[in-house]
Amino acid sequence: MSIVTILQIILAILVFIIFCLIGIYVLVQYVNKKKEEEPEEEVIEDESLGTFRGLSKESIYKFMEFDEIKDNMIIRKNRTQYIMVIQCQGVNYDLMSEEEKVAVEEGFVQFLNTLRFPIQLYVQTRSLNLKDIIDEYKLKVSAIATDIEKLNSRIANAKAKGNEKLKERLEFEKLRKSRVLDYGINISDYVARMSLNKNILQQKNYVIVSYYSSEISAASDATPDELDNMAFSELYTRAQSTIHALQASGVNGKILDSENLAELLYVAYNRDDSELIQFSKALDSQYDALYSSGKDVLEKKQEKLDAMVNAEAIELATDSIIKADKYRQIEKLKKAQMVKDKATEIIEEYKDQMDPVIYEGAKKEIKKAKIDDGEDEENSKSKAQDSKEQNTENTDKN
Repeated sequence: MSIVTILQIILAILVFIIFCLIGIYVLVQYVNKKKEEEPEEEVIEDESLGTFRGLSKESIYKFMEFDEIKDNMIIRKNRTQYIMVIQCQGVNYDLMSEEEKVAVEEGFVQFLNTLRFPIQLYVQTRSLNLKDIIDEYKLKVSAIATDIEKLNSRIANAKAKGNEKLKERLEFEKLRKSRVLDYGINISDYVARMSLNKNILQQKNYVIVSYYSSEISAASDATPDELDNMAFSELYTRAQSTIHALQASGVNGKILDSENLAELLYVAYNRDDSELIQFSKALDSQYDALYSSGKDVLEKKQEKLDAMVNAEAIELATDSIIKADKYRQIEKLKKAQMVKDKATEIIEEYKDQMDPVIYEGAKKEIKKAKIDDGEDEENSKSKAQDSKEQNTENTDKN
């Protein structure tokens, strides 16, 4: 093979490599240009919501399908729709007599005929949480047990005073409460066993009443607050008329407040989690804040310091009380010495009228005398006066 042929082959290879490099460069430039043209993902930064990447506010609101909950209303689609929810307490239709069934059917027909606005019927099935019921039973049982303990004390007191009539009445009351206590314990144990590893479902029925801002003639000129107030007035009127119309068929209803509306939506969007974490406990734990609800480190340190201060204060107060007892002893001695000094003054006052033997004996008795700490000043003076009169009588006799 000649040198010219070899050079031609090398040249062809170099040209091929150059074209490949040019193609790669063009491809890289195209990809970078596409990335620049794509909109960047919005970063949500909020002190109460934290920081989220990859989700925009519009996508979240679109998924939730409502804007906010305000004044017992669900506001949707940028204030174009307002919703108020009525919770209905149903009737047991199957256990009714034929006449009652006819009355319920006629009442429901009357309800449908009186409707002048669209409504929706919504049924939500929830897991019945019996823990709160069990805790409530246990609290009542504990209160009854405390009452029985108080009755035992009153019975013992009445027995000590010999009041048989009161004692019999208290024993009857104790017997009655003891039976209620046994019944309450059995009920709480039964409910606890019934709820063990069982999923008890509860069905809730709702009537949804809607109102659209397009029905308001001056909606375009109204501010958001004015629009909300007008929608609330109209929705409340519609909800109340719906409740009154439902009563004709024996169905009672009430308008859900904002918290109950939030719970309704919470269960609807969190089917699984709502059974594990109740809405009320989620609010108490601040799970809705989307950040850790643990106490601040400084707050924990402050609580620890307060506990240490309280403990040391209690210890210091106890030691002070124990040590302060010596002051009571000193006061006791001072009081006793004052009494003895006063008694000695009385003896000295009547020294000339007294027999020397009695005089010396009285002084010795005063020195040996013990003054009762429970006596007050008046009793001390009274005894001193009695002693003075006694000494006078002895002197007269002598």
